[in-house]
Amino acid sequence: MARVLVTGMSGAGKTTVLEEVARRGYLTVDTDYDGWTLADGTWDAGRMAALLDGQATVLVSGTVSNQGRFYGRFDHVVLLSAPLGVLLERVTRRVGNPYGRTAAQRAEIERHAAEVEPLLRRGATVELDGRRPAGELADAVERAALHAVLSRRGRD
Repeated sequence: MARVLVTGMSGAGKTTVLEEVARRGYLTVDTDYDGWTLADGTWDAGRMAALLDGQATVLVSGTVSNQGRFYGRFDHVVLLSAPLGVLLERVTRRVGNPYGRTAAQRAEIERHAAEVEPLLRRGATVELDGRRPAGELADAVERAALHAVLSRRGRD
């Protein structure tokens, strides 16, 4: 694999894809947990830089305002997308992440879907339909990463 960022709105399926790729034996980092995101909602830039400097193969998941700063460090930026209704339905029933249960949080998701997702789409190298089964999405992420590795070898 290569360095891949999986991004998208809350409820798009980032964590589910990350779990599937991890199950297949790849190193993964979900930046929603373990102190990767600072109090201001941005990634800990030093920590992210160290991760990307130290790992040739890693799948990172998250959506933060400073992620574009790192796009050049990833071989692929995969956008998972889904219709707003799907996002809102998923966040109300998911386990392990309480974000999206309040009316204010759902309104924020609606606003982000309208304002932030188009920005993510412009920076993405691949867009996948987050409604697809997790195994298919993980397969697509692996194919994108393999393509990046083979392309890199061709340049060496």
